[in-house]
Amino acid sequence: MVEMSKHMRDSLQNVPSQKIFDFSQFTSTIDDIIQLTIGEPDFNTPEHIKQAGIQAIENNHTHYAPQRGTTGLLKAVSGYLKDTTGVDYDPQTQILVTNGVTEGAFAALNAIVNPGDVVLVPTPTFSIYTADVAIAGGTPVEVDTSPANFRLTPEILKPYLAKYGDRVKAVVVVNPSNPTGVAMNQAELDAIADLVRGKNIFILADEIYSELWYDGQAASITKSLPEQTILVNGLSKSYAMTGWRVGYLAAPKDVVANIFKVHAFAVTDVSTFVQDAAKEALTNGCEDYRPMEEAYIKRRDVMKSALSKMGWQCTAPQGAFYIFARIPDFLDQDDEQLAYDMAKKAKVAATPGSYFGKCGEHYIRFSYATALDKIQEAMTRLAKYCADQRK
Repeated sequence: MVEMSKHMRDSLQNVPSQKIFDFSQFTSTIDDIIQLTIGEPDFNTPEHIKQAGIQAIENNHTHYAPQRGTTGLLKAVSGYLKDTTGVDYDPQTQILVTNGVTEGAFAALNAIVNPGDVVLVPTPTFSIYTADVAIAGGTPVEVDTSPANFRLTPEILKPYLAKYGDRVKAVVVVNPSNPTGVAMNQAELDAIADLVRGKNIFILADEIYSELWYDGQAASITKSLPEQTILVNGLSKSYAMTGWRVGYLAAPKDVVANIFKVHAFAVTDVSTFVQDAAKEALTNGCEDYRPMEEAYIKRRDVMKSALSKMGWQCTAPQGAFYIFARIPDFLDQDDEQLAYDMAKKAKVAATPGSYFGKCGEHYIRFSYATALDKIQEAMTRLAKYCADQRK
């Protein structure tokens, strides 16, 4: 019998396994477990946005949408980006509606990466970027940001640019960060922009958590380097619209035209009624995220305080809804083994830090995108687990 799996695309052999999903599947089989793993708001989509989607269906907005996006949503995205970044993006030529940030990042990287190209991926970070680069035939290179408390700095980036030279095709910038919650300010982003300005290097800027920014004014690298930046963003986190699968991409006209080629043949379009709901969100929902943000801040503070008392060394999240915590010395330092043990014995599920890159080893990511009472119970269980391990 011919083993046809041996005759598939070679670059797929370099795609890392999705351990984060395997772990989530394992923990879902444990009764009464408290999930602090998934980055999904526990809030519901705001009512006026749901009603806009329902109304669109009732008005039979259920046919194919324009492949770049509906005129209404493209204009809404353009207006939102003008208000938040100060950059004027032409809605017809510089913006593309995508099937969430995941598809936007996939389309962008597959449009810009040639075999042998290097994409610098600051880690720890969510795993889609290294996988997308590998699928495209490029070489993802992890950039360890731990020496700067998980912030990307010119000092950290310069040696990688020197080492790989003209092979560097792009630098990924996720701000605020998943899994650390670190939010780089505008001066820090300007410094990164200055480092690559005028070089044949793209910035892939993932700003999905841009509305969940707790300290100071939200920053964007598009403000400093729009001509080299591919921005991907969406409504999943800030509007609790994870299941709607709608996002957008913004970049220079000719860049978007080529990314569109990948997008158009991969997904055709994004559902029309979903785009109508997204237009409502960006047009009339600019304050929708504030109650969620207030709840996240309270949850963050409760969780961080509890973890610190147990001996965990925690990041100070300034955005998103994660705490990246260094494992105390008295616990198993293998983060994956520890996470599985915590799930089985404490019935608390949190994600191994190594799933976000090698420099995430010895860390655990705790998500506080869940109800406060569940977080408090999880911390009680974890405190008992830690006390038992000290014996």
